[in-house]
Parts: sequence; C-alpha cells; structure tokens
Amino acid sequence: MSAVCLVLVPEGIAHVPPAAALFWLGAGGVAFMFADRALKSHGGGAAQLMAMLLDFVPEAMALGAILASDRTRAMLLALLIALQNLPEGFNAYREVLAAHKIRPWRLLALFAALACIGPASAAFGLLYLESHAAILGALMLFSGGGILYLMFQDIAPQAVLERHWVPPLGAVAGFMLGLAGYLYLP
Repeated sequence: MSAVCLVLVPEGIAHVPPAAALFWLGAGGVAFMFADRALKSHGGGAAQLMAMLLDFVPEAMALGAILASDRTRAMLLALLIALQNLPEGFNAYREVLAAHKIRPWRLLALFAALACIGPASAAFGLLYLESHAAILGALMLFSGGGILYLMFQDIAPQAVLERHWVPPLGAVAGFMLGLAGYLYLP
C-alpha cells in the first residue's frame, strides 16, 4: 500500500492529466482482475507467482525511470518493492512447491532466474521510460491499480461470493473515487 500511496500514484499523477490518471488506475485493477480470474480458472498452482510478477515488472520499470531523476525516491521505491515482494515470493515458492512436483533446489534456481527480470525491467525504464514521462505515469498508475486489486484480493475479508473479485475491484473503485476528489476538487 505504501508503494501505491507514496510513490506510484503521486509520481503517476504528476505526468498524466486527471482523466488519464483515473483511467490507468482503473485499467490496472481490471487487468489484474482478469489475470487473477484466468489463473484461477487454470488451476492456480502458480497464481501467487504470477501476481508477484505482474506487479513487479511495472514497478521495476518505474524504478529504473525514477533512478535517473530522483535517487532518493528511487531508493524508497526499491525498498518498498523488496519488502512487498519478500512475503509474496515466499508464498509463491510454497504455492508452486505444493502444486507441482519439483525439487526445492530447482524451484529456487527458477526463482533466482526470475529475479533477473527486475534489473532488465529497471534498465528498460532507465533507458526508455525516463524520457517518456506520460508513458511512465500511465505505467505507474496501471501498476498501482493492479497492486490495489491484488492486495484487497488477498487481505480483504473473505466473503462467500460467487464473484469473489467484486470486493477487491470495489476497493480499486473506492481508491479511484478518492483520487478523483483529490484531482478535481479545490
């Protein structure tokens, strides 16, 4: 939540118009909802891993872009990403290990290889997105909406619902309403 509230949304809204900010935040929530539903419909043996990667890649791109202009904010974002992904990584490891017949050391090797996606994404952000502020802002907001969806999907009280994706998507809509008030009201 701190990455969303302190870095991704404030930096994102600094680079895109208000209506675009709301669109990209909502689009991130909806896209992650569809990804979450698709993973669950296909067994979900690696849902936590995919969720972690879905938010890690755009965050790492944003980190790379911010690194060029604001090292202090980049360090904050790097720490927030690390702290967020440690428990996600642990849960993803346990989920994949339980769902698939794979030796623990092979799974750790796979996770180590996947960790290389972060620096590659950050390099892309540094080399390309740093000079494209509107794209960077949209990506940060999209990622923020996705993180909000995933966070509320994981921690919101579990109600027995046929459409379990409605409460976390409602949380994204509530955040969008708050952001709209912040952006449009004096």
